[in-house]
Amino acid sequence: MSTTTLTPAPTEASAPSPKLHDEGRIGLRNNLRHVGALVRRNLLQIKKDPESMFDALLMPVIFTLLFVYVFGGSVGGSMGGGRQEYLNYLIPGLMAMMGMNIAMAVGSGVNDDFRKGVMDRFRTMPIARSSVLIAKIVVELGRMMVATLILLGMGFALGMELQESVLGLIGAIALSAAFGAAIMWIFILLGLTMKTAQAVQGMGMLVLMPLQFGSSIFAPTTTMPGWLQTFTDYNPLSNLADAARALMMGGPLAHSVWVTLGWTVVITAVMAPLAVSKFRKAS
Repeated sequence: MSTTTLTPAPTEASAPSPKLHDEGRIGLRNNLRHVGALVRRNLLQIKKDPESMFDALLMPVIFTLLFVYVFGGSVGGSMGGGRQEYLNYLIPGLMAMMGMNIAMAVGSGVNDDFRKGVMDRFRTMPIARSSVLIAKIVVELGRMMVATLILLGMGFALGMELQESVLGLIGAIALSAAFGAAIMWIFILLGLTMKTAQAVQGMGMLVLMPLQFGSSIFAPTTTMPGWLQTFTDYNPLSNLADAARALMMGGPLAHSVWVTLGWTVVITAVMAPLAVSKFRKAS
């Protein structure tokens, strides 16, 4: 008597789940096409939710008016001038701050996409995983440019005087954008690590507040205690603010620019691979 062994047919539960293609299998042209499609998707999200642009539209106006008219007289007077001199000092510093504040939205957006199941849909698509993160950065850089242009518009409307060439102004914008893109990788990693978008924002504020106020963004550091001056010397926001001022208003340039570029390269080289690796595991 013979015995027949029946092999159960594979079911959907036992079938391997689809995975995103590796970047090595996708050419540069297709990678760019994927990034473009995802950028369009993120822009459509902003179109459907215009309130998400409120921070980029209103924050430059509020910060400029608040600091110029509340602190401009006293801080400008201590600098040997007045509100006008403080305005010239403040606007390049706020350019450095814009990137940090806008970058925080990247981490919240990534976290929100995971919570809503958007990343589960991306898993079934033959796209490179890094394209999802790069598209986020591209869109946030666009929001950062909008905030920067509004900030500069407010500055010129209040009487800011550009003491260097327009090329210097463009260089300051480009340097701020490059550093802002590097900072976004940090917040992407936070968004992939923290459980909620609120936790990302809370952790972001804990990082942002000491860096922003322990810097030369709002006031010169000469009156700060010695230990705090040491911190500001290594604070990347201080170097970025000083570099933007030198490019727009004149002054020593090389040191602050090279230090800012160094921070940009180091942060990107460390945080981008960590964020992509975390994204692979999470998705």
